[in-house]
Amino acid sequence: MCGISGFFHPRRDFTKEMSFFEHILNSMNRVQKRRGPDDQGIFLSNHFGLAHVRLSIVDLITGRQPMLKTRDGHTWGIVYNGELYNTKELRDELSLKGYHFDTTSDTEVILTAYMEYGPDFVRLLNGIFAFAIMDPIKKRLMLCRDRAGVKPLFYTFSDNHVIFSSEIKGLFYFPDVKPVLDKKGLNEIFSIGPARTSGHGVFKDVYEVLPGHYILCSDTEIRQESYWKLESHPHEDSYEETVEKTAFLVEDSIRRQMVSDVPICTFLSGGLDSSLVSSVCARELKKKNKRLMTFSFDFVGNKENFHASSFQPSQDRPFVEQMVKYLDSDHHFLECSTETQAEFLKDSVLAHDLPAMADVDSSMLYFCSRVSPFCKVTLTGECADEIFGGYPWFHREDCFRAHTFPWTMDLKARQVLLSDAFLAELGMEDYVRETYEASLTQVPTLPGEPLEEARRREISYLNLRWFMQTLLNRMDRTSMYSSLEARVPFADHRIIEYLWNVPWEMKAKDGVVKNLLRQAGVGKLPEEILFRRKSPYPKTYDKGYEALLAGMVREILNDSSSPILKFLDRKKTERFLSSPSDYGKPWYGQLMAAPQMMAYVIQIDFWMRTYKPEII
Repeated sequence: MCGISGFFHPRRDFTKEMSFFEHILNSMNRVQKRRGPDDQGIFLSNHFGLAHVRLSIVDLITGRQPMLKTRDGHTWGIVYNGELYNTKELRDELSLKGYHFDTTSDTEVILTAYMEYGPDFVRLLNGIFAFAIMDPIKKRLMLCRDRAGVKPLFYTFSDNHVIFSSEIKGLFYFPDVKPVLDKKGLNEIFSIGPARTSGHGVFKDVYEVLPGHYILCSDTEIRQESYWKLESHPHEDSYEETVEKTAFLVEDSIRRQMVSDVPICTFLSGGLDSSLVSSVCARELKKKNKRLMTFSFDFVGNKENFHASSFQPSQDRPFVEQMVKYLDSDHHFLECSTETQAEFLKDSVLAHDLPAMADVDSSMLYFCSRVSPFCKVTLTGECADEIFGGYPWFHREDCFRAHTFPWTMDLKARQVLLSDAFLAELGMEDYVRETYEASLTQVPTLPGEPLEEARRREISYLNLRWFMQTLLNRMDRTSMYSSLEARVPFADHRIIEYLWNVPWEMKAKDGVVKNLLRQAGVGKLPEEILFRRKSPYPKTYDKGYEALLAGMVREILNDSSSPILKFLDRKKTERFLSSPSDYGKPWYGQLMAAPQMMAYVIQIDFWMRTYKPEII
């Protein structure tokens, strides 16, 4: 994995101010260095500037970027962040067409495929990626992002320049690109955050390439094209065939994503998803007389403080221990303290360039920092719940029927700290309703489908485009902040495509949530793990953490320079800090309750202090 950035102008000659623009490229690299500490490079030509920082995973010697390739006197170039899982097939096909390869990297395969097929070559790719390609013949820049949106790619415009970067912060090193926050951006933070409207970079005029899209930038146009989208059609496979095909797709995706020239590991929670990924990895490594390294995460004191709830029915540790024994893995139990969890809230903002999932994010950031000294690559169980229907809003009546995003149904929890004047200006309810209804218009419908199944299709789409994207953002930023490449086998587009049309009666056969995935995992896991009830990513239940956060919020209230004060109501906030917390009613997802609201306020304040956005 890597960090990419650069700029393009079809009529400006950057080489006439070479030192100035090379300095910009080097600055873009410097602020993204955590994404790629192993190497870095820049390239500047008449119309293109490309910058790259590298985390070496495959082709450790010859895979340097920006990568250039010359044919008939013309030079193409690429900067690429990601991993391709069908590199060999594509390289073999291109070799038959007469192309010679100087490296074994997937980067060169992608650039060569563009030279041969043009922009639509992306339909051939299986992987996670974000890349920029310079085309000297057509004098255009191509920006592209993978189907599920695993890898980030932001862009903006300034005086007919196109500027792009893996992280938002890279954009602000180009002249006249400044952080500005308008009403829409404020709504993204306060009304729907930590989620984010697809394609919206929160800051005014900052955008993100949509998942499954590419953008062509030339002298005559900026054109966005969709190269992949979900299609709805009747599912014709029998249940037995569906289980068999699902098992094949899942295992094939895991095996493909094990490709690496450095050791790999897995995150192991003892739940169905991560255990299945770990089981396949352990078996494949044993064929090579290698032992899988696994990591689990928890919080100091949770053994004593844990309280079961409908969202989090059990602790992970006993199930992790069972899986470690089953896998014979080299396991590491990691714990995060209250103080560390609070400390990393600010690092989380720096990793995202935005407020994030509060301590759900900061703790993962810390855990990734503990994993990265051991491994550069990890496989995770992320995304299985979105694809196989593991969340309560797929089946809980109040969530299922709500005419809003089911993971944040009650806006009152978001409004409890904000001033009445700001709430009136924000128009929170209208923004959420309009955003939700706009999302529903994009759902690929199936004519004649029963109303209940049609609603599940809507829920599934919202999960893929909103909730899963938030978790993918979290996984990328928290891992890459510590130069760790996190792979997500369940987000393979083949799995997403196939499961999209599988009816609920197969996904949850006999009323068992995610039963299709469980049946696909038969023989790969112990029964207790295979049919364990879902328990999400752990959070702390230490009351000391809540007290620590309350103290930090009071410091903000007592600091007249705190930028968030213009949005808060002091009396409401003091009342909130003095009230007992309700851990059972999350305001976002399944984990973010009252303590996480305080943490989110702390993140917003730090974000505004650090990025100093102009508010218009």
